Amino acid sequence: MTTTAIARALPLGFMLGADPELFVYRGDNPVSAHDLIPGTKANPYAVPGGAIQVDGTAAEFNINPAKTFDEFNDNIETVLQHLQEYLPDDCYLRPQSVVVWDSEYFETLPYTAIELGCMPDFDAWTGRRNPKPKLKSSPTLRTAAGHIHIGFTENADCQDMQHILAAQEMIKLMDWHVGTWSCDADPDKIRRSLYGKAGACRYKTYGVEYRTLSNFWVMDYDLRLAVWNRTVDACEEFASGMRRDWSENTVHEITSYINGE
Repeated sequence: MTTTAIARALPLGFMLGADPELFVYRGDNPVSAHDLIPGTKANPYAVPGGAIQVDGTAAEFNINPAKTFDEFNDNIETVLQHLQEYLPDDCYLRPQSVVVWDSEYFETLPYTAIELGCMPDFDAWTGRRNPKPKLKSSPTLRTAAGHIHIGFTENADCQDMQHILAAQEMIKLMDWHVGTWSCDADPDKIRRSLYGKAGACRYKTYGVEYRTLSNFWVMDYDLRLAVWNRTVDACEEFASGMRRDWSENTVHEITSYINGE
């Protein structure tokens, strides 16, 4: 399907990237990506448009930062094509946000594929570190995301309070413009109960990483464009210098809606 929407321009000095995770399937069954593709978290494997790597049982890729939607979209499609080429002919990528692995198959996987070692992220609304999700009731459940990286500065100190406050404001606007919309566009409910809460972010030297979205948008052109345009809305408001007065009621409405409370 071809969209009639028009890609909007980012404000001057802004760039967008992404590091989505996808599950690999053979027929109707998921298979772990741990021994199918090159690259690791520590050493991503460079390909045109970005890089690919294993992330637990999922296949992850990241794209080079983009100034326009055409560049953003081309980078995603290019890296996806190279990622697919590394998979066996009978395997394909699926933008599914949650997989509950068969216990017998899960037990055959190496520890490096099943360990939960994700670095902590933060809640832009509270400023606190998010607790690590507990999977005691579903130990073989794994999730996949579609994080957005927003560049608006260079070589910032991620411990500097001024940078942290700016990044938090950017993430609050992302929740307002993108996160709330995603609740209707994204059928996932399970992942959101564990990861991707409202305000989820990591501070970066180039700006901030928005970690609320799942991977629902990654392989669909119209959804990529919707995510892009809504992110542009957030960036434009941030760049304007006008700052919202986030009332307690507004914050509660945003966070409870995204968190499904």
